[in-house]
Amino acid sequence: MQFNSLEYLIFFPIVAALYFALPHRFRWILLLAASYFFYMCWKAEYALLILLSTLVDYWAALRMGATEQRKRRRRYLVVSLIVNLGLLFSFKYFNFVSHSIQGLLGGLDLSNDFPMLNILLPVGISFYTFQTLSYTIDVYRGVREPERHFGIFAVYVSFFPQLVAGPIERSTRLLPQFFERHGFEYNRVVDGLRLMLWGFFKKIVIADRLAVYVNQVYNHPGDFSTGPLILATYFFAFQIYCDFSGYTDIAIGSARVMGYDLMENFRRPYFARSIAEFWRRWHISLSSWFRDYLYISLGGSRVWRWRWYYNLILVFTLSGLWHGANWTFFAWGALHGGYMIMSDLTRPIREKLVSVFRLRRRPTLRKWLQAGITFHLVLLAWVFFRANSLGDAVLILRKIAAVDLADLAADLTRGFYANDLSRGWFDLGAALAGIGLLLGLQLAQRRGGLSSFLGTRPVWQRWGLYYAVVMAIILFGVYEHAEFIYFQF
Repeated sequence: MQFNSLEYLIFFPIVAALYFALPHRFRWILLLAASYFFYMCWKAEYALLILLSTLVDYWAALRMGATEQRKRRRRYLVVSLIVNLGLLFSFKYFNFVSHSIQGLLGGLDLSNDFPMLNILLPVGISFYTFQTLSYTIDVYRGVREPERHFGIFAVYVSFFPQLVAGPIERSTRLLPQFFERHGFEYNRVVDGLRLMLWGFFKKIVIADRLAVYVNQVYNHPGDFSTGPLILATYFFAFQIYCDFSGYTDIAIGSARVMGYDLMENFRRPYFARSIAEFWRRWHISLSSWFRDYLYISLGGSRVWRWRWYYNLILVFTLSGLWHGANWTFFAWGALHGGYMIMSDLTRPIREKLVSVFRLRRRPTLRKWLQAGITFHLVLLAWVFFRANSLGDAVLILRKIAAVDLADLAADLTRGFYANDLSRGWFDLGAALAGIGLLLGLQLAQRRGGLSSFLGTRPVWQRWGLYYAVVMAIILFGVYEHAEFIYFQF
């Protein structure tokens, strides 16, 4: 079941209505049943994987809580790591590793008959695996006590709004909320529905419309010239942001309607002024997970410089591979790690340039220059993320690097109509208008979120905007029920 489907528009109101109708002590049963039903709509048998992770981590945490001996606690943590990461490796990375070794041995003229698993990737396995691992690691570290209510813990692992694509919650934040009593609060429900509406707009009107162009260009990069490739790359930057943040808005809004507070996952990332700041704004639940459970454990930045650089590259390449079993994701992650290292190495040069051009006296200009440079570095990395192979990524970058600025405008116009890429200027105008509305609203809400921004507007402006967004979804939405990009991770 996808958020952008008629089934969810029927499923969620029913669950929310039953939730408020039931006494508090029975609500966890409803949420658990609804969450497993929600997941089983994809492939029922894969719900057994969630149940296995839940059982193992519930048991491991209880055993860790029953002893003070660190060695024995570590033993149960290792069991949790082996089971969860073993499942993740088997379903997501086994074929990738086998194929890579097979290719390497084939290049050396050695026997390369490696087994391959004919299995589908379970939806959301990377997300719920990291969420349940954070729980056992926190129990091992003594950050929290083990949860003894198995039903509540099972709801934490499988909570349907954020089960498939996050945010990746922490047990210290989400688990206690299932014990709280949530009554029907009009303002909170309206706030949640408003956020869901905005998420639907970003997904259906912006992301899915941009996807029509991006998919055709990136799936056949050899057929297109520089202009369409540049345009598709810019479009993909906004497609993936609107697709993923749209899912997150719907997830957070759905949970908020029922009284639950999920963590913020995006904070206007394309306004970041450095790569480090970008990762404090983009997919915050994942970047903070790697920071808290891997980067800091490796020593973080509190080590000698070259070890710090190693930590950065390792964490970013692993975060890249977390997204998918493909060398393109490895390259994407490594490139971001390289950006972080180059930022440190070039700091003296950049500070000197700031002094030479007297940018300290022009803080607004400096801010926009930094944001523009950061955005285009991120844009370059998105080429690897979206390309179907490293070969395609290199081809796209070579064509972009060979751009002829004099012919670029005509090239873009020709490319937009080429090979039945779209229906013409209508689609281009609708896509650009959606991006413009997105950026304008984000600029307007720089000092607060969507709710705080709209809360200061007069009633007629708020409801006028709501109706406008609804009409935009109806008139300009793409109704092909395109899957959210992060479902594949």
